[in-house]
Amino acid sequence: QVQLVESGGGTVQAGGSLRLSCAASGYFYSSYCMGWFRQAPGKEREGVAAIDSDGSTTYADSVKGRFTISQDNANNTLYLQMNSLKPEDTAMYYCAADPLWPCSGGYPGNFWGQGTQVTVSS
Repeated sequence: QVQLVESGGGTVQAGGSLRLSCAASGYFYSSYCMGWFRQAPGKEREGVAAIDSDGSTTYADSVKGRFTISQDNANNTLYLQMNSLKPEDTAMYYCAADPLWPCSGGYPGNFWGQGTQVTVSS
């Protein structure tokens, strides 16, 4: 069983930065996929960024050049550095993981955290 706990959300003005963290526990195979999703009120959940066990990354077009996904394997922690935030980035952000297979250009979806709220004011 995999457990994911997000932190780091908050309220920031447009143009500001936040760093989200996701503490992971449980068994991860040598190939795995982890990522971040977000869901704004009244909208569908969308993939934001994903990272493979080999460090390969995928980003949604809307966040390319502003967000960076990274991982600290020693501490089993996933990060999302968010810069140049915009009001449209306001959403609940979720960490997700597939502990047994790589992303292969997609996003994980087997295990989810509880979410952390990000609000960007204009």
